[in-house]
Amino acid sequence: MARKRTIPDDHPAFAALPVTRVSVSAGHLRAAVHISGRLSSQRLPVVCIPGYQRNMSDFTEFAAYFQRMGGGNWPVVLLDLPGRGRADDRARPQDYSSLADARDVASILPALGIEQAVILGQGHGGQVAMALAKDHPLLVAGTVLLDAGPVTDSRGIVRLRSNLKHVESLRGGKFVTAGFRRMLSGDYPGLPEARLDGLMGRSHVIDRRGRARPLYDARLIEALSSINFDDVLVAQWPLFDALRCAPLMLLRTQLTDQLRRETFDEMQRRRPDALALTIAGQGSPALFDQRDEIEAVADFVIRTSRAALGRAA
Repeated sequence: MARKRTIPDDHPAFAALPVTRVSVSAGHLRAAVHISGRLSSQRLPVVCIPGYQRNMSDFTEFAAYFQRMGGGNWPVVLLDLPGRGRADDRARPQDYSSLADARDVASILPALGIEQAVILGQGHGGQVAMALAKDHPLLVAGTVLLDAGPVTDSRGIVRLRSNLKHVESLRGGKFVTAGFRRMLSGDYPGLPEARLDGLMGRSHVIDRRGRARPLYDARLIEALSSINFDDVLVAQWPLFDALRCAPLMLLRTQLTDQLRRETFDEMQRRRPDALALTIAGQGSPALFDQRDEIEAVADFVIRTSRAALGRAA
């Protein structure tokens, strides 16, 4: 049976992102879906899959910018997969995996009438995209990997786990906010405090007791407890190679600790046809607040759409 979390109806991070629920996992769970623009057979939609414990609010700026660049109605689909944001939680912690998430994406797309899409996956979302391409290559017309690859950096996992444990242990709104500002300022140097506070609201809400309550199933983080700083995680290059079914774009934020530079370089070596870019001055998740990187993604999507559909986008 699905587990449900309570999220305030007026939570600011979700104010501009109304959702519909789509049944997944044989109808036992509901994912949350936000669609901007208009789904049609004339343009390939961009389907955005956020990071491990993240939710669709990480793509708020991307969706808004992309709409303006795409003439106002290019279809952009934002997902909260089970355990994240406004989706249901999975019944058992062992049910969480990139393969399970890929199966859910594979059921969401046809439920929305989508036959093909460009998949933009950030972090864990990129691993979901790779698993989707392996098992359902006809759904994937193109892929954008952002701070994602076949090798996950254990150092980033340990840092994430430690930081979240610290800020979720704090008491009092003032101390919680200060803790998040310190944590986030390392990934986004120079970002004003108001922006940092907004980023805090994408992953947590401060409850009436003055504690940070996560907008994700806490069991997701508990599943990382056995990973150590110097662990070498198993590489999944066959999954990366499954992306050969379609055009590929590779993005890496300059300050990320999720994807090592040497892995990013090897991804480019294996896919010399892929467009590769580095987003300067920030970590993961990418802010998508600069016109240059969104224009680059938009150009990739438009060219992929034209090639796949055989018509002017």
